[in-house]
Amino acid sequence: MSKFVNLLKLSVGTESVEQLIDWQRHRSKQIHRGQYYHQTRMWPKREAEILNGGSIYWVIKGEISARQRILRLDEKIGADGIRRCGIVLDPEVIPTVTALRRPFQGWRYLAPEDAPADLPKGRAGETALPAELNRALADIGVL
Repeated sequence: MSKFVNLLKLSVGTESVEQLIDWQRHRSKQIHRGQYYHQTRMWPKREAEILNGGSIYWVIKGEISARQRILRLDEKIGADGIRRCGIVLDPEVIPTVTALRRPFQGWRYLAPEDAPADLPKGRAGETALPAELNRALADIGVL
């Protein structure tokens, strides 16, 4: 089995998976040759593992809610001359089972065994549990 690692990133200001998709497709300026990329200051040290099948898992309103496959890492040089990393993402945003996450800055590595499962295709449109109920179930070990 291939060894890979995922990234975990807050989607600040995003209210829903649908809003994340709309932002990436219609409002973001971070598109190059028709592909959305998420720009970050730091270059991942575990690049080879990320590119071996990793995804970026998006935290929306305190919960991991979706993921996108990472296609490649592109060098981006800003107007200030500073090298940044453009994380080029597959356009398909895959809703996941929600999992609570506390706020953090930047991104974190996420081991495959710690990543929430994808929602089955027929359940992608389901409404998530209210955050309070989700937290309570997580506290007692049900989720």
